[in-house]
Amino acid sequence: MDSTLTSRAARWATIGVGRLGRPVGEVAKELGCAWHTVNSEVARWGEALLEADSDRVGEVEAVGVDETLFWRQGRWRTKVWCTSVVDVGGRQLIDIVAGRTAQSAAGWFLAQTAEWRAGIRWAVLDMSGPYRAAYDRVLPNALQVADPFHVIRLANQRLDEVRRRIQNETLGHRGRKGDPLYRIRRLLTAASERISDRGQTRLRGLLDAGDPHGEVRTAWHAKETVRGIYDIDSPALALRYTLQLADDLQDESCPPEVNKLGRTIARWCPQITNWHISKVTNGPTEALNNLIKRIKRAAFGFRNFANYRIRALLYAGKPDWNLLASVSPH
Repeated sequence: MDSTLTSRAARWATIGVGRLGRPVGEVAKELGCAWHTVNSEVARWGEALLEADSDRVGEVEAVGVDETLFWRQGRWRTKVWCTSVVDVGGRQLIDIVAGRTAQSAAGWFLAQTAEWRAGIRWAVLDMSGPYRAAYDRVLPNALQVADPFHVIRLANQRLDEVRRRIQNETLGHRGRKGDPLYRIRRLLTAASERISDRGQTRLRGLLDAGDPHGEVRTAWHAKETVRGIYDIDSPALALRYTLQLADDLQDESCPPEVNKLGRTIARWCPQITNWHISKVTNGPTEALNNLIKRIKRAAFGFRNFANYRIRALLYAGKPDWNLLASVSPH
């Protein structure tokens, strides 16, 4: 087995592994060399390409952050997290940062130029406290936008918590196949306009059978009302609607899980309704996270963060591959 590769072979391997997302072992087999040889060359040439491509990240109007699972460490499989930083408008992975704390995210932004940070108008996030704190610190002039998908998902989670609690209180066990509330668990979280007339009849009937005090029904109406935030076109009207909704959901007549949802919406009201001004979401960030997961599957996971970062940026960071012919790795 060769311990080194020619420049031509190293570039070919970097394109195959980095740009096309092929497994290192597959490329190494075609070249007739060791896995470690190809992996080290891809890391060297990939890092050189990213350093040479000084124009890879230009002006960014909307930035998004989201957590990604790096690997599970040690005997107890402790989760080690990273943060993806994404140009939402350009649908480009900017960088990956170790950790998912406010300090780690803020540190990355502070390492960028003040001029670049000043150009960011929208800072998108998924209702994460640490990321919100990071944005508050390093992007004070950018408007934060809570991702609509995560807002509605939170409402669905609170609804499901109510359903599971009532299930236990009325029948004394977790949901089983024939239980009324368990049978409609998917209908409850579905968008109401997508439920057929037959489904609506089934939903009402099984709620009557399994929800004696109407708590699940109340949580279902709360979820649908939260979805109504995004049916409003006017930013000013959306703000008034959301503030009133947050207050209504905290009424003592609502289940405690719905009260909790109301308190969360109250805390995040500006971020939620800023969507009506920006119309940007964290969808591109989630899509790029899926590309990162594809790389992880091809590699059967990573343990070295530097390799993980380089491979992800080569695949989803949109480097200028024309520069590869002229770069010279250290």
